[in-house]
This record gives sequence, structure tokens and C-alpha cells, in this order.
Amino acid sequence: MTYNVSSTEGTEQVARGLAERLATLGRESAYIALMGEMGVGKTAFVRGFASYFGISTVKSPTYTVVNEYLGEASIFHFDLYRISNEDDLYSIGYDDYLARRGYILVEWSERIAGEIPEGAIYVKISRTARDENERIIEITE
Repeated sequence: MTYNVSSTEGTEQVARGLAERLATLGRESAYIALMGEMGVGKTAFVRGFASYFGISTVKSPTYTVVNEYLGEASIFHFDLYRISNEDDLYSIGYDDYLARRGYILVEWSERIAGEIPEGAIYVKISRTARDENERIIEITE
């Protein structure tokens, strides 16, 4: 699915729609690999996704690497910008999170392409050439 949005609110709305669809399908767990350059709206996507489950405290985990949010669902929000190798990834308990029930949303997932589990949902967010606020969001399930 491809969406064109022109605001942060639009990005959040697309993400809420994905969360609603997963919940409606009865999926209590999913791995969502977020890709896109710096400042494109990956954290806004997580914020919109989490809002569907009553979570309003989402912020970027750039320095903590992972934030856990507990609401109507468990959300594990990773920012792997500072991860440089598999040892770094597994030292933060990555495999433990994979074993837990909940939604795992991973910013900069392209840094760990070989460690993304089968069945992941891919979300690519890109800027358009004609407007710096416009985004194209591509979701592949």
C-alpha cells in the first residue's frame, strides 16, 4: 500500500490505520521495520501507531536505543541509528524483545537487514521532490 501525506498528522493517521488493521485481525504481535532518511517521520509513525493503543508518550529512543510503552498493547520502539554491528544489537537484549508479545517498531532497520524476522511489515517513508513536507509512505506486508 502506498500513501501520500502532507503533514506529520497525515503520517500519524496512516500509522494509526495500520495499528487498527492489525488489531482488527487479532494480531497481538508484529515486527515493523521502519526505513527512511533522517527527519522523514519515522518517530511520528511510531507515535501514530502507539496512539491507537492509548499511548501518548512516544519520543525518539536515539540515546536509549529502545523505549517500552505499555497501554492496551505493548510497544517496543527501537532506534538503531547508533547500532554499528550485531554485537551492539544483541547486547541491548534484541532477541529477548523478539520473544515477547507486542509490537516491535524499529527505526533504521536497514542497519540490521539480516536480523529482521520473517513476516516483518516494512514501512518506507520518503520525501517527495516537489514539497519538503510531503511524504510517500509505502507499507509492504
